[in-house]
Amino acid sequence: MADWVTGKVTKIQFWTDTLFSLTLHAPVHPFTAGQFAKLGLDVDGERVQRAYSYVNAPDNPDLEFYLVTVPDGKLSPRLAALKPGDDVQIVSDAAGFFVLDEIPDCDTLWMLATGTAIGPYLSILQYGKDLERFKNIVLVHAVRYAADLSYLPQMRELEQKYGGKLKIQTVVSRETAEGALTGRVPALIESGVLEKAVGLPMTAETSHVMLCGNPQMVRDTQQLLKDTRQMTKHLRRRPGHMTAEHYW
Repeated sequence: MADWVTGKVTKIQFWTDTLFSLTLHAPVHPFTAGQFAKLGLDVDGERVQRAYSYVNAPDNPDLEFYLVTVPDGKLSPRLAALKPGDDVQIVSDAAGFFVLDEIPDCDTLWMLATGTAIGPYLSILQYGKDLERFKNIVLVHAVRYAADLSYLPQMRELEQKYGGKLKIQTVVSRETAEGALTGRVPALIESGVLEKAVGLPMTAETSHVMLCGNPQMVRDTQQLLKDTRQMTKHLRRRPGHMTAEHYW
């Protein structure tokens, strides 16, 4: 049985009509950057719950989650309607293995995300622990429209903080935007455009690729890297080059 505790909403910020960040305070147990928690609300006598990744670093008491409102969804529209001071239920123990402890050493760590799946990477990069073993880190955020790049200012701040070690690349699929590549992540890898843009190779010899978000992007990229780069899924019993988390 999950151990639920009551949290208080401290802030809600809307980025677009459908994208918002929810911040709360709650007596949760320590978590590892990259993990997720379950949020819940009681609706008609039933607890409706969904898993959302922490955006904040583990040492930050402001628990932050990045959400998209799902039309006709049971939970997300209700979370979007919350106001500061409102209660929200949260599971005290985080879960998930999309964490640096599970990532082998390599020269270049690629962090690929679509949409709200940028969250785990922001938690990892804000915390900043255990990253010294990577020579380069590349954070790629792929969205449909430039307006969906909610955390780009924070990503740029992190880029400055890491002083050349962290490279940021945005990808927009449904319009052209300044500084962003246009298209889908698998196609940009296949064509070599992504590597050229950041100036680093994505190879089995040099890289580990973290994939988080749209299951189609995750599957297509894994298949492409397997077929063209001889990369394999990373397992504890059989080390490889790709670690993935589907976001729905």
